[in-house]
Amino acid sequence: MKIHRIFAMTLRYLFAFRHNLDRITDAFYWPTVDLVLWGLTSVYLTSSLSRTSQGVAVVVSGIVLWVVVWRGQAEVAVNVLEEFWDWNLINLFVSPLKFSEWIASFLLIGAIKAAVSFSFAMGVAYMLYDVRVFDVGAYLIPMGILLIMTGWWFGFLVAGLILRYGKKVQSFAWTLIFAIAPFSAVFYPLSVLPWWAQKISIFVPTSYIFEGMRTLISGGTLNFSTFALSFFLNIVYLCLALIFLYKSFEKIMDKGLGKGRG
Repeated sequence: MKIHRIFAMTLRYLFAFRHNLDRITDAFYWPTVDLVLWGLTSVYLTSSLSRTSQGVAVVVSGIVLWVVVWRGQAEVAVNVLEEFWDWNLINLFVSPLKFSEWIASFLLIGAIKAAVSFSFAMGVAYMLYDVRVFDVGAYLIPMGILLIMTGWWFGFLVAGLILRYGKKVQSFAWTLIFAIAPFSAVFYPLSVLPWWAQKISIFVPTSYIFEGMRTLISGGTLNFSTFALSFFLNIVYLCLALIFLYKSFEKIMDKGLGKGRG
């Protein structure tokens, strides 16, 4: 694995981001819209139900942290999809670029873009609602790492599906991640879910992070064993997703379909 090739691929995706209005919109516009709409909704519900401002903090903080998961998976899935749109996959691997270096560039660009969008969303949350996501302190670091890991493995899963089934499943790049949102309990505690959904949530790494976030906002203490369990699940899913992506990559290359598939 060569660092300069990973760096070159990362720069490629950064340059594509800078000149692509759709990608810029994903990074800044939609987080702002979500914060405005859901934030105002939580303000209304809090005032109408005569509750404290914790309701606003929980909803807005959930939105901000979800940005990390969304950006992490989108950078993997959408960049693979764009290689299909441009009929460029074969061109990349005619070069000395290795599969591992291609994957490493996704991890790096995903982390960079997630950090940018997260920082921007935190600023918007503070300006609009006086919600200080950074008040959770040092816990924010492991939370961010675990959330971006979830974004990575989910992005690899979607990328593998795109490689196998082509553009007919391209909408998965934007939509499939929301399949785990209800079980992640982004805006509400797990206790409000039906019992069968709570059982599923046990196997969703993000559920432990958002439950922990609510615990901290309410003034409670957090057990690091929940982070350890989330990390374990993320590692397992990351390994499985990478295997699936690699098998999908081998399949499409064996069939000579790297120039796009409709």
